[in-house]
Amino acid sequence: MRSQHKSNSLRQATRAAGFSLIELLIVVAIILIIAAIAIPNLLRARIAANQSDAVQNCRTITSAQVIYYTTYAQGFAPSLGALGGTGSGTPTPTAADLIDSVLATGAKSGYTFTYVALDPDSNGYDQDYNLNADPTLLNVSGVTHYFTDEPSVIHFNEKSPATVNDPPIQ
Repeated sequence: MRSQHKSNSLRQATRAAGFSLIELLIVVAIILIIAAIAIPNLLRARIAANQSDAVQNCRTITSAQVIYYTTYAQGFAPSLGALGGTGSGTPTPTAADLIDSVLATGAKSGYTFTYVALDPDSNGYDQDYNLNADPTLLNVSGVTHYFTDEPSVIHFNEKSPATVNDPPIQ
């Protein structure tokens, strides 16, 4: 009788030490429900952060353009690369070191920046520019397109690349 009591105690201890299949399935189901709620919110937060970065990068480029224009007296920069630089040595009109090297490549934070210098004067110095910031992967890295030019007003469009005719951001 003592051995039977001992084996029952051993069985109960073994059973109490683990989880049943139903308990594990319930935990997995709860985790899946939480993930189904959290992942879309995380993606929306990432898109919002990328869009905020795109607007800030447009502002950075327009500020760099003003500095370039006044420092070098050669109009606006001929390219985003000219606003960038090597980070070492003396800045020049071809490597002004006014924006970071990543932004100077035209792609940052899920957005592609397309820069076009316009309206050269009689010396060949550009007196205007257009800058578009478009999501690299629409609905994944961003949903809003941005545009700015010499007056530094940033315009947006949620359906197609933005132009000067689109509403300004507030």
